[in-house]
Amino acid sequence: MSSYEYKIVPAPKTGLKAKGLKTAEDRFANALETTMNTLGAQGWEYQRTDTLPCEERSGLTKRVTTFQNMLVFRRTIAAETNVETPQERVATTIAPVVASPKIEAKPLEADPARTEPQVAAE
Repeated sequence: MSSYEYKIVPAPKTGLKAKGLKTAEDRFANALETTMNTLGAQGWEYQRTDTLPCEERSGLTKRVTTFQNMLVFRRTIAAETNVETPQERVATTIAPVVASPKIEAKPLEADPARTEPQVAAE
């Protein structure tokens, strides 16, 4: 399954001047195209444009709701793979065998209240 990271940028509000662009629509399209091509060159894929409400302060106590246009981009996150070299694989599969001590549970005769397990000497 792919994991994604997202980038949200504000949509341009004014056009971007360029040679041969006379109308406001052409300049606005140029601004949008420039933004999308810049992010596309960085590996971001355009998803959608959202219009979201934003509550802003107006004056000392008054609040006004405005709407912001946002461009949503995403790109896949490179999956980190755990690839072991053959030497690492051998080192992790072959481990020294350590004998564990034998534990016997028998009460001591000197103190009948003590019932802790005793380690047998080998």
